[in-house]
Amino acid sequence: MTGTAFVIGATGQIGRAAVRALAGDGWEVRAASRGGGGEVEWPDGVRPVTVDREDTAALAAALGEGCDVLLDCVAYGPEHARQLTELADRIGSAVVVSSCSVYEDGRGRSLDTDGEPGGAPAFPVPVAETQPVLAPGEGGYSARKVALERDLLAAEGRLPVTLLRAGAVHGPHSLRPRELYFVKRAVDRRPFRVLAYGGESRFHPVHAANLAELVRLAARRPGSRVLNAGDPYAPTVAEIADAIAAVLGHEARTYAVDGPPPAKNVGDTPWTTAHPFVLDMSAAERELGYRAVTGYAESLPENVAWLVERLGGRDWRAAFPVLASTYDRFGDLFDYEAEDRWLAAGKPLAGPGEAN
Repeated sequence: MTGTAFVIGATGQIGRAAVRALAGDGWEVRAASRGGGGEVEWPDGVRPVTVDREDTAALAAALGEGCDVLLDCVAYGPEHARQLTELADRIGSAVVVSSCSVYEDGRGRSLDTDGEPGGAPAFPVPVAETQPVLAPGEGGYSARKVALERDLLAAEGRLPVTLLRAGAVHGPHSLRPRELYFVKRAVDRRPFRVLAYGGESRFHPVHAANLAELVRLAARRPGSRVLNAGDPYAPTVAEIADAIAAVLGHEARTYAVDGPPPAKNVGDTPWTTAHPFVLDMSAAERELGYRAVTGYAESLPENVAWLVERLGGRDWRAAFPVLASTYDRFGDLFDYEAEDRWLAAGKPLAGPGEAN
């Protein structure tokens, strides 16, 4: 049995997929966003709503008499948990998107410390929801997500909430599309790629459609729980590079380097990690009956086509400004000159699929 659904952040990458999944499952959906979603072709029966979720009074007015399930795609801290719990009397249950970045290893290292000396986390493979998490706080994205989770779970008696700890989200309409790293290189016909850690880094992805499927299932089974959200398989960065190149018909030689990136802006991709980060999806399968609706490789053609169209021959920073602002703090994603200098320096080279 379905009913009424209210989606906050409906025009984002996750929200669009979730609105379609909920509508397809028979829910009467109100799709809320700051811009109103007038540019989106919504399924029949979806009602777009214009509201800024930071304005609690406006959100309460938009929610009206309430909904059977509320999905929050853009909750980032304790203030958003407080906002939802204050409206708990109007919400049957909630599904809230969290992040896999909340986890820490046995030595207190996390994805937040990955770029620091000795800060690369070493998680068990796979990572279950019982893995320790960071301390809640206001110090950054991950600590704020932990605070969000803590406060929502504390409201279990008033508001059942399913928290989805999402992996690296991929699919069309992303503001931070990791896949652009290899898509642009293929479009630019780069003849080679450099991959640190032998190209074996694994950072568990989740397609927006798979995340939407978890939302759909959780909406039908209200409860207070924390679940990982990932694709059925976590490919290596080398597998990702090859799969994207195959979609675009591009051939490039791979130089797989043992150990960390050999030079600044060389071999360090958006998936590069010293140790594998793979999510355990057995709890979602057991509690919700989750089965992924797509996998990484089979979902790529649609995503790659969207990226190429969005890029459209423009400077990538203009096409994807949020991605640029995110990664420019760490380095240049497309520093071809640095890669060429490293190659010209006569470093030991490896053939396709071989490590140095």
